[in-house]
Amino acid sequence: MKLKDCANTGKKQGTKWKKGQSGNPAGKKPGTRHKATRLAETLLDGEAEELVKKCVEMAIDGDSTAMRICMDRLVPPRKSRPITINLPDVNTGEGVSEAQAVVVQKVAEGEVTPEEGQVLSSILEARRKSIETADHEARLNKLEGQEK
Repeated sequence: MKLKDCANTGKKQGTKWKKGQSGNPAGKKPGTRHKATRLAETLLDGEAEELVKKCVEMAIDGDSTAMRICMDRLVPPRKSRPITINLPDVNTGEGVSEAQAVVVQKVAEGEVTPEEGQVLSSILEARRKSIETADHEARLNKLEGQEK
């Protein structure tokens, strides 16, 4: 089936599949790899040790790309780190609000990265919701007790 551009709309006619519909709804089987990947693995099989040695030699000789490759393997980028900051008591909604302010201040001062601040804020938001839910449940139970 040939695809033709509509003169007025710029849309293609005669497509076989609806938008968002795949020719294989089940998708690839888990573990299936691309042909090029399999070929590269076959070609490199047994050569890995020699290639690593060569890369290290190039790094030692001053090749900056080889240095970066070696360092990325020796010291991978840190995904996260423990953070120690003093937060107020977070057993009340007011305490959570104060803790949020501390997190914002620490991010502004550079003691905590924006990403770390975002994670801390998410944790504090979950705590706030937990306190709010417990408070609503207590109020509801009190009201139900008064009606009886």
